[in-house]
Amino acid sequence: MRIPYKQLAVAVAMSGIAGLALAQSQSVSFLEPADGATVTSPFKVKFAVKGMEVRPAGDMASNTGHHHLLINADNVKAGDVVPTDDKHLHFGKGQTEAEVKLPPGNYTLTMQFANGAHQSYGAPLSKSIKVTVK
Repeated sequence: MRIPYKQLAVAVAMSGIAGLALAQSQSVSFLEPADGATVTSPFKVKFAVKGMEVRPAGDMASNTGHHHLLINADNVKAGDVVPTDDKHLHFGKGQTEAEVKLPPGNYTLTMQFANGAHQSYGAPLSKSIKVTVK
């Protein structure tokens, strides 16, 4: 069965629009602290995700994952595993908030959402803010 070119073009265009809409409906954000906030240590960090479901590490269901907090580190490329070190905090139990202790200074905090195997969803599911710890 042959599909006329116009129908094929419309189908391809619609699938691209659907993919774009899905990508735009998935995002992460910080509920707390606000970008540019001055905080005292320890301080509370609250995470939010839209279009995905928070699940513990190990759960590989589609459209699920868990949060990671990167301290003065760039977001992790899609598909790469989020490192485990002092700059990459894992919330593999499915936590949506945490108490963070940092010495005084200026910081960039980056939230990175990743799947159950800690593989990053990349920049679309990453968000950075700046905070000053007094």
